[in-house]
Amino acid sequence: MHEFTVQDMTCGHCAATITDAVKALDPEGRCEIDLAGKRVKVHSAFTADRVAAAIAKAGFSPVRAGA
Repeated sequence: MHEFTVQDMTCGHCAATITDAVKALDPEGRCEIDLAGKRVKVHSAFTADRVAAAIAKAGFSPVRAGA
């Protein structure tokens, strides 16, 4: 599991866009979104860097949690 803080995720549409970006990268991937906490947990076989790149390509600024 990879966890990111995404400060520019502000609404349900943002959360859906991030989920869609992860699913485009990894159809088997799963997202847990904490909109209020601006946290995204991603369960994926892909590396954190690949997942972060997919989220960034969707227009957001993911930062690895704890980084």
